Amino acid sequence: MSKVRVHLFVSGRVQGVFYRDSMRRKAMEHKVFGWVRNLYDGRVEAVLEGDPLQIDKIIEWCKRGPPYARVDKVESYIEPYKGEFQDFRILY
Repeated sequence: MSKVRVHLFVSGRVQGVFYRDSMRRKAMEHKVFGWVRNLYDGRVEAVLEGDPLQIDKIIEWCKRGPPYARVDKVESYIEPYKGEFQDFRILY
């Protein structure tokens, strides 16, 4: 099965609720690589690479997030797969 790359933007109460760390753990659990970071406008941005089924599981999780999050919107964009990641990181 081929690998995919997805660029995500998550809106709502997603900063200050352990969203990034929870997403990193979920990505590692599903062997998805990439990164996640907070944006100045209050959203969370992430780039995911890996198996399409595992990425879909991460996107479904993103729609709920960790317990104290309130997710209003998840925007996802398919990009060309690059294979540039060996882990999943939180960027600052």
